[in-house]
Amino acid sequence: MTAGLRTIVRRGDPAIWLAGTGLAICLLMIAGMILLILTHGLGYFWPGPLVELTLKDGTVLLGEVSAREVIPKPGSPDLQPRYRMQLKLGNRDITGSDYRWVDESEIASRRTPADALYVERREYGPFIGRLVRITDGDRELAGASDAGLRMLATLAAKAAIDRDALRSLESGRIGAVNARLERARLRLKTHPGDADAIGRDVDALKAQFALLEQRQVALTDEASRVRVVCAAANGTEKDVAAFDLFRVYEANRLSAAGRARVYGSRLWEFLSGDPRESNTEGGIFPAIFGTVMMVMLMSLLAVPFGVVAALYLREYARQGVMVRLVRIAVNNLAGVPSIVFGVFGLGFFVYVLGGAIDRAFYADRLPNPTFGTGGILWASLTLGLLTVPVVIVAAEEALAAVPRSMREASLATGATKFQTILRVVLPAAAPGILTGLILAMARGAGEVAPLMVTGVVKLAPDLPIDGVFPFVHLERKFMHLGFHIYDVGFQSPNVEAAKPMVYATAVLLLIIVVLLNLTAIVVRNRLRRRSHVGAF
Repeated sequence: MTAGLRTIVRRGDPAIWLAGTGLAICLLMIAGMILLILTHGLGYFWPGPLVELTLKDGTVLLGEVSAREVIPKPGSPDLQPRYRMQLKLGNRDITGSDYRWVDESEIASRRTPADALYVERREYGPFIGRLVRITDGDRELAGASDAGLRMLATLAAKAAIDRDALRSLESGRIGAVNARLERARLRLKTHPGDADAIGRDVDALKAQFALLEQRQVALTDEASRVRVVCAAANGTEKDVAAFDLFRVYEANRLSAAGRARVYGSRLWEFLSGDPRESNTEGGIFPAIFGTVMMVMLMSLLAVPFGVVAALYLREYARQGVMVRLVRIAVNNLAGVPSIVFGVFGLGFFVYVLGGAIDRAFYADRLPNPTFGTGGILWASLTLGLLTVPVVIVAAEEALAAVPRSMREASLATGATKFQTILRVVLPAAAPGILTGLILAMARGAGEVAPLMVTGVVKLAPDLPIDGVFPFVHLERKFMHLGFHIYDVGFQSPNVEAAKPMVYATAVLLLIIVVLLNLTAIVVRNRLRRRSHVGAF
C-alpha cells in the first residue's frame, strides 16, 4: 500500500464515499417510488380517447386503452414480440367485468368514433357507448343528436344539484329529527314518569319525520323521472336515471382545454366527494378528514406527555440506575410492533376505559355501546402511546442541547428552577421538540395496523364533526387514508378498477404527510431564529 493510499484510508475517504454512494442510492430509490406513484396516481384522472376495435371474429369492443405489454411466451424462440392491450370497457352490468385484454394480432380494424360517450354513473362503474334517446316517462325528449348531447350535459349538472339537495335533507333536517327521537327514547328509559309528555313529543317528531320522508321520496322520484338510454358497442341498451349521472363527455371530441376541465372536475370530486362502488370510485373526503383529525388528536396527547416525561428525566430525576432503565425501556418501546399497541388499545381503552364510561354516563343506552367500541378517540390515544417514545427521545436530546450557561444565568438572576425551565429552557429547546413532533406525525399518519382494531372502518360517511349536538363525536368510527389504501388494494372484488384509486390515495397520503411536516418545520425554523440557539 502506497503512502498516498494509506493517507486516504487514514483520513476515512473510502467510508465517506461509501456513505455518499449509499445515500445517493437511497435517494434515487425514494425518487423513483414517488415518481411511480405520481405517474399512476395523477394520471388516473386524465380522460383518454375511446377506441373501437373490431376483432377478426366479428366482436366489437369500445373502451379506453389503459395498458399495453408484450405477451409473455416462455421458451419460445420467436424473436418477433407480440403485444396485447388492456381495454377499459366499463359496462360492468352488461359484460360482467370492467377490463379486457386484447391480442393485437386479433384486431381487424381500429377507429375512434366521434359519437362515443363516457358516462360516469352511481352504480356499476362507467358506461361506455353511444346515446340512443332521452325520455321523460313515455315522452321522448331528445334522440342521438347534438341537441341530445347538450341536454345530457344539462342533466348531469342538474343531477349534481339534486344530489346535494337530497344529501342536505338527509344529513340535516332528517338527521336532526332522528337525533331528537333517540334522545326522547333514552329520556323515556330514565324518566318513565314523564311518559305522557315524552310520548307527545315523540308523536310530533314522528309526524315531522314522516313529512320529511315524503319529501325525500318525492325529490328522488322527481329527479329519477328523466331516463337516459345508451347503447353499448355490442348493441345492448341500458336505461340510466338522469339522477345517477355524475359526468358525461364525448371523449373523442374533447379539446385539450376540455380534457383539462374533466381532469379538474374528477380531481375535485376525488378530494371533496364521498366514496362509492366499494370505494373504487368517487371521492375520499371522509378518509382525508379522519386522517387529519386523528393526527391532530394524537399530537395533542403525544407532545405534552412526551415533553413532560423528557423534562422529568433530564431536569428533575436523580441520574442513576433507575433512570437508565427507564431510558432503555423508552427506547425499546419505540421498536415495539405497532399491532401490539393496537391490541393494548383495544383491551384497555375500548373495553376497560370505554366500558367504564358507558356504565357511568351512558347506562341508558346499554347494551348498545357508545364509547365501549372502536372510535376515533381510542385510535388517536393508541397512536399517541405509539409515538410518545419518539417525542420523549427527541425532547430529551433537545433539552440536553440547551447550554448549561443559560440555566446558570437564569438562576443567578433569582429565577426559580421552574421559571428557568418554563421561560428559558423550553423556548430554547422548542425547535428540537418540534423535530420529535414531526417524526411522530410522520409515523402516526401512516400506521394502519393499530387502527384496524381501534376504530377505523371501510366506510363512515358520518364525520366525527357535524351540525348535530354535541357537534364533536369522538366515539364515532372513522375512515383513514392508510386503511383505505389497504382495503381498496387488497380487499376489493374488482382489482383492476381499484388499482388506480390505490395510487391516487397514496399520492394524497404523501401530500398530507408532507404538508403536516412542512408546517411543523416552518414553525420550528421560526422558533430557532427567535431563540438564536443553534445547537439543535
